[in-house]
Amino acid sequence: MTDKEKIIELYRDENKAMVSKDINKLNEILNVSMHLTHMTGYVQSKLEWIDQIQNEEMKYLSSVEENIKDIKIAGNKASLIGQNQVRASIWGGGINTWPLEMKMYFVKENGDWIIADQVASTY
Repeated sequence: MTDKEKIIELYRDENKAMVSKDINKLNEILNVSMHLTHMTGYVQSKLEWIDQIQNEEMKYLSSVEENIKDIKIAGNKASLIGQNQVRASIWGGGINTWPLEMKMYFVKENGDWIIADQVASTY
């Protein structure tokens, strides 16, 4: 599998794990220091995000991929932009579907790619 394919696979794995509440998978593919910057500008740590998925403060019901673009790989760093229609209930709000665009940053550690940081917006 090429680096490009591995990076795309990580993006897809994260979306599947969010919906299925696969905490073990999220722990495996997210860097310990990963941060997620939400649409609101709120910057959330990996541990807080995973905790809120687990206790359903952030409940992801589905994630349908529409586009993956702008894949850039430079040595042991990479990025991509992924666009998914995400149906979720976030922080006690009702169920909504958002056109979610994730700018994802990756690092290669010990020969394996891992998600380093993420920035969410809409498209």
